[in-house]
Amino acid sequence: MDGFLDRTCGGVTELRVHGVSGTPPAGMLNHPHPRLVAGDGTTGFYRRWWAAGQPAGDHPDVPGVRRREAYAWGNLTSGGRTIALWLLLLPFALANLSYFMLPRPPGADRLRHLTEAAQRLFGLLLTGTLVGAVTRASVDLVGWQCTAAGRACTVDTAPVWVHWLGALWGGEPSKRLAVTALVPLLAVVVLWWIARRTWRRDERTDVAPEELRGTGRGGVLLGQPRLWHGRTPVWRLRVVHVSFAIASIGLAVSAPFAHTPVGFALTAANAGVQLAAAVLVVLPATARRLDPYTGGPEPAWLGRAIRALRVAAPVVFLVTGGAALAGLPPGPYAPQLPGVGVGVLEYALMIALGVFILAAVTVLARRDRTPGERRAMGGLAAWFALMVAVGSANVLALGVLFWTASFFGVAATSAGAGPLGRKLFLDDTVWWTAALVPLLVLGAVVVACVLNAHRTAEGERLAPLLEPYYGEVSDAREVAGKWALATLTDRIGFVVAVLTGLGVAGFAAVTVIYRLGLFTPDGGVAGLLASIGSWAMVAIVVGLVLIGRRTYIDSRLRRTVGILWDICTFWPRAIHPLAPPCYTERVIPELMARVARLARTDRDEVVLSGHSQGSVIAAALVLQLRPELRGRVRLLTHGSPLGRLYAPFFPAYFGAAGLSAVRDSVTWCNLYRLSDPIGGPVFATADPLAGGDPERADAGVDRFCWDPPLPGPGEPLPECRWHSDYWLDPPYAEALSRLATA
Repeated sequence: MDGFLDRTCGGVTELRVHGVSGTPPAGMLNHPHPRLVAGDGTTGFYRRWWAAGQPAGDHPDVPGVRRREAYAWGNLTSGGRTIALWLLLLPFALANLSYFMLPRPPGADRLRHLTEAAQRLFGLLLTGTLVGAVTRASVDLVGWQCTAAGRACTVDTAPVWVHWLGALWGGEPSKRLAVTALVPLLAVVVLWWIARRTWRRDERTDVAPEELRGTGRGGVLLGQPRLWHGRTPVWRLRVVHVSFAIASIGLAVSAPFAHTPVGFALTAANAGVQLAAAVLVVLPATARRLDPYTGGPEPAWLGRAIRALRVAAPVVFLVTGGAALAGLPPGPYAPQLPGVGVGVLEYALMIALGVFILAAVTVLARRDRTPGERRAMGGLAAWFALMVAVGSANVLALGVLFWTASFFGVAATSAGAGPLGRKLFLDDTVWWTAALVPLLVLGAVVVACVLNAHRTAEGERLAPLLEPYYGEVSDAREVAGKWALATLTDRIGFVVAVLTGLGVAGFAAVTVIYRLGLFTPDGGVAGLLASIGSWAMVAIVVGLVLIGRRTYIDSRLRRTVGILWDICTFWPRAIHPLAPPCYTERVIPELMARVARLARTDRDEVVLSGHSQGSVIAAALVLQLRPELRGRVRLLTHGSPLGRLYAPFFPAYFGAAGLSAVRDSVTWCNLYRLSDPIGGPVFATADPLAGGDPERADAGVDRFCWDPPLPGPGEPLPECRWHSDYWLDPPYAEALSRLATA
């Protein structure tokens, strides 16, 4: 190949790590001709290729002296087409976030372990919620109701792919259930396949050779090597969740025939598999991560139990399906799929777990009061994340049910009277939950008005303070408006808390109404709200399907959707193994190996330049390096959410102890703008409005950048860069030069 590509490793290397949205290598390198020098098409290290030949003199790329390199990892979250299916896995991702938001005060290990076990069981029930929705839609609405003799799917106008069930087995419900159970089984198989595929790609990343293994930082959670090595615990949890889901499908098929000896035995067997999965998921050993560098033993009995469960679940399901297909005698007629109360038990258990986790997190948060540290939502972020997870799971679940009922017939409440006709019945609890959706939308509108008022007031406050710097009153007001807009990110805890509070309060109210039988959601205001909510949830599900379809064929939309997963999947799958995969379990080992190669001697140096989410990766990486390697590493972060989002929401990992450990390990400079809605200072503000001096390079870790830049006399106001292109700002070049000579 003509031209020049520097492949040397000695000297100073500026190693850039991008943030959300996956900035391409050409953008990171600020060069039109990037070339891959290590890695592959999924994750790789790139350098600049020079068509005119080898650079010399004071050029940025001089072999053996200095160079710029970029690490691109964005394809882990937005490169594959299966990301279209990840939109449906948001509840699972939020459950994982909840685990890492949990306060960890000293002296409260027993309560924390109980809370973690409750979180894992809650995550298992989330799997049951989503799989149960598909099961109810297929097995109940179609298999039991719609295809029964004289019901909606038996008329000549019904779709042929369900009409045959009613025509052939209209009076034999067990056979219809056996066939329609294949739909939720297929959904579980798809979830298992995606989770296993990403597990093999990411969590099974080979541990670095002995000479690259870091010792971590004792006592700092972010520095523990076991954090990023989830090969075995993720496998265990996946087996447990998939087995639980398969047994829930088998239970829906066998429970209507529990009055028969065979049906009772099959019901007991499926319930036994679910019980075994629930017991295994709460055991600490199931999800425990061992330090990969110590070679600690794993309990042999646990491996045998997990393997036995992996065999038992599909075997029991196959026996259940075979018996149902052979024919089981039906019991008394029921308009809806009868059961044995397992669904009610799981529903009550989820409520009890939610109450317990709220109480436990409150106690842990009260005991975790560190002076000077800000806690998101009063330290209760872990509980709020779980509530958002279950809320989003219920929206998806109910959307599937309402869409199915509307597609094959007419959705009706269980209180509906008169001829069956095309009616497909849904429980009153489903309709009551749908009635909450319009109330939540109204709450969101009120919250939006409050945020807009805050933005306006903040802009009015900032405008006179900016006039001495931007001169023109109009320019100062324009900049103030942009800076005020960026401050809305600091209200994310308020937004989540208010909407979650409305949802929980509404849920409690409709539960009381339903249990006491005060009135039904089939008329009046309640009926109107339920009807509006049902169509809203159908619209949400249809919208997600359309977005998923578009994402599958549109790489740009795939990258945009990937921004959500860049944030959510930084954390390992510690609670829910079917969530989108953790890219950090692959990224951290790869970066450790690369830094070790670039900084082999004391004469070499690596400046880790992390933008946005890349700064979070870089901070976690620093604490994984061997002490001698840390001495050859410098840290330059820009647009970093470490202090603004990660410290308050994940204090056990990015609180004062974690961030101070990073600062003590390496020389660090952090650039931030007040127009940036994501990034901010890590330790202390350095902007002039807060009394700082942005010209002082020795003022500490944080350094302020003007955005838009201050215009010269008679010059127009420059464009605002918001969260992007920090490396084009003069302070970036100054900080890089200072760090490279430190």
